Amino acid sequence: MAKGPRYRVPYRRRREAKTNYKARRVLATSKKPRFVVRPSNKNITIQLVTSKIEGDVIHTQASSAELDKYGWLGGRKNTPAAYLLGLLAGKKAIREGIEEANLDIGLSRPTKGAKVFAAVKGALDAGLVIPCDSDILPEPGRIQGETIARFAQVIEDPQEYERMFSGYLGREQSPQQLPDHFKTVMAAIEEGFQE
Repeated sequence: MAKGPRYRVPYRRRREAKTNYKARRVLATSKKPRFVVRPSNKNITIQLVTSKIEGDVIHTQASSAELDKYGWLGGRKNTPAAYLLGLLAGKKAIREGIEEANLDIGLSRPTKGAKVFAAVKGALDAGLVIPCDSDILPEPGRIQGETIARFAQVIEDPQEYERMFSGYLGREQSPQQLPDHFKTVMAAIEEGFQE
């Protein structure tokens, strides 16, 4: 460990690689809420948060478990699920009167076509204004699950197929039919917020 009179110990959450305080300060001092996207090992959570002196105020939240209400049978942490969750979070934000937000990806790397940006694309399609370069957003085929369907068609070994897509098969969903299922669930989300 470093020593000396000029050495300053970083904040605990920075040492644990949980918070980038420099980026958080910029987002917290802006007048817009933050569109917080946090993928975990099994789910994705999206929150619209405003930072205040007393602490963060959460306006809306959407979790991948909510997609079950709309009939989603695919994976909960893949790119199509991230898009649908972003669409759901965007619709909730519009209903709460929030029209624009800043993206907060935390310590995730801003990789082109990442799940985080699929969620942003969903929120943009819902009508929420989030400043984001269109080049970094995933392609429509990837968002709709066409790449997963193509990959499932290529696998020839039945045991390998069953191992890789056991989650889909357990929910009685064929990965080859994912693009059509995606459109059905997307229409159900749109319909749920027209009331």
